[in-house]
Amino acid sequence: MTAGQDPVGFIGTGVMGAPMAEHLMDAGWTLHVHSRTRDKATALIDRGAVWHDTPATLARACRAIVTLVGFPDDVERLYLGPEGLVAQAASATLLIDMTTSRPDLARRIHAAASARDLPAVDAPVSGGEKGAREATLSIMVGGDDEAVARAMPLLRVMGRTIVHQGPAGSGQATKLVNQIAIAGGMVAICEAMAFAQRSGLDPEKVLASIARGAAGSWSLTNLAPKMVAGDFRAGFYVKHFIKDMAMAAEAADAAGLDTPGLDLALSLYRRLAEAGGADHGTQGLYRLYAAAVADSQRP
Repeated sequence: MTAGQDPVGFIGTGVMGAPMAEHLMDAGWTLHVHSRTRDKATALIDRGAVWHDTPATLARACRAIVTLVGFPDDVERLYLGPEGLVAQAASATLLIDMTTSRPDLARRIHAAASARDLPAVDAPVSGGEKGAREATLSIMVGGDDEAVARAMPLLRVMGRTIVHQGPAGSGQATKLVNQIAIAGGMVAICEAMAFAQRSGLDPEKVLASIARGAAGSWSLTNLAPKMVAGDFRAGFYVKHFIKDMAMAAEAADAAGLDTPGLDLALSLYRRLAEAGGADHGTQGLYRLYAAAVADSQRP
């Protein structure tokens, strides 16, 4: 892919997609965009991106298409429906799905795309809104060597750590590994910060001590300060994290693997969603702990 020569489509210009698409424009690509809500693409359109009312018209105009939508059902319709990308894209158009989705669906898309001479790559990301804005995402890639090599110029504009994990579906499987690791860590961070507050400690001082020690993690550094400040705005939605954990739990069960930590995290996040927190960021889990802390501090 060559900036300035090959038009690139981007479908899904939400919290993470919009800054990722902007990086592609900054790098010199002519960008074509579609989103279920046009308002979310307004800033890109104002900068010169070409709006399309449907994925089909976008597909016919581009030589590469990047997608970042909400759920596997959205991915399936977008790629495999009669007006979807596989049916409508011109031969040799590169397809890059960056949604966190199911490995088996990534393999189905790859097979359908290959039958039409469309290279397809699954490339889910980790790093949240901050990583998207700063182009520091970790990108986990699955696909054929040739397709991945062709995708690399685009991926390098949006991320910092880019690893080709293996054939189609491997990127999605790696992302599920990532979400399992995060899930247990978020529960532990919430419990730790709740204990700090209940013990009468200054949370900021506690974080200054532990964030760079053995307990350190991306989530502790970036999300724990938001927890204790009561800032639950989404960098990555709870409803999407629940979707990811549910897929991971299903895959683990199919593999005969017991994951009690993942199961606990999933149950807690579902409780948070039922309490109105589905559109919070993942740090919103602390709401379940903060109420107990507040009750303990009342005279």
